Amino acid sequence: MREAQVIFQQFLTASEIERRKGGTGMSFSGDIKNEIARQLPDEYHCLLAEIAAVIRYAGTLSGDAGQGRIMVETENVTLAKKYLRLIKKAFEIPVDLNIKNYPSGKSHLYRIVLSSEDEKTPVPHASPADADRSRAASPEDEKTPVPYTGQTADPERQPAMGDAGREEFFSNIDAGDRFSRVWMETADWVRPGFRECLLEYPCCRRAFIRGAFLTAGSMSNPGKSYHFEIVCRDRRGAEELCRVIETFEIRPKIIERKHKYVVYLKDSESIVDILNVMSAANALMRLENIRIIKDMKNSANRQYNCDSANINKMVLTATRQLEDIRLIERNLGLDRLTPALREMAVVRLEHPEESLKELGVYLDPPVGKSGVNHRLKKLGEIAEALRQEDA
Repeated sequence: MREAQVIFQQFLTASEIERRKGGTGMSFSGDIKNEIARQLPDEYHCLLAEIAAVIRYAGTLSGDAGQGRIMVETENVTLAKKYLRLIKKAFEIPVDLNIKNYPSGKSHLYRIVLSSEDEKTPVPHASPADADRSRAASPEDEKTPVPYTGQTADPERQPAMGDAGREEFFSNIDAGDRFSRVWMETADWVRPGFRECLLEYPCCRRAFIRGAFLTAGSMSNPGKSYHFEIVCRDRRGAEELCRVIETFEIRPKIIERKHKYVVYLKDSESIVDILNVMSAANALMRLENIRIIKDMKNSANRQYNCDSANINKMVLTATRQLEDIRLIERNLGLDRLTPALREMAVVRLEHPEESLKELGVYLDPPVGKSGVNHRLKKLGEIAEALRQEDA
């Protein structure tokens, strides 16, 4: 026990050094991970789902439940601390924690190993979750389990292990020692029926997505672009994760990058939804605030561009009208125009920068915008005819 305390103190000291050097919390991704890392599921089955995600996307397995090893390696101190808390709460199993310092001193590699050699002590079923898990199902308790088919179950949270289908599945697990429980209930991902049972309920799928993002996810600064991704080591893992996310009516995509498969979201609405699924409320609010500011800026830019285009158009139109009037004055003379057109020509020459509406005010009697436009068009037609004659 004393040795375990020393190791854990070493781990906390290293994580504190990394935090002070800016190793965490310096990016939007880091802030999301710090937020979801503080959440520890209350339900036993949700603990299993989140542990399974960490092992699935960052773990290495060797051997089997009777004689094996589960190793998780990460440079993310937040993930390392969360994984230790999850293991401790779910299984109370000893861990081998090794911290490797890189020569640069800016980061560390955390290696957490669970091994069948560490503990062979039977585990008493004393906790409420374990008691619920081990009791025999009565006919009144039996329900038809909701298979994991991509549809969200309702209600949101279901009894942890009281469901007859789940209890029957887990009752076949030999819980002879703690490591076997860890292996069979989280690491044995490919066993038929296991994945569907583990992620049967929405709360478990939320926990699994949290674990996947904490393990292999990142998000760009939303002030620059919208991009959310989780990197998977193989296509199967990426497709499994997509199916889990799709149960919340979010449609991620998969792309291959450097022999790995990336599950990603690009539109802001989907990213807001996935943050809500992971219960990252603070990050969600920050993202919404950024979206509001960006929308306001975009709206202002559009209005500015529209105003600029209108001003440019008005300047070009006024310049052309002045050229037409001066051509008429040189080649024909304004006195040969009708009184209404002559007055319009004089007013435009005297007020070259005014809009059509403002020009109408200077006429006697005043004329509306459409009337001014009609007279200027007539002047333009006369000028065009003169150009044709000169040609």
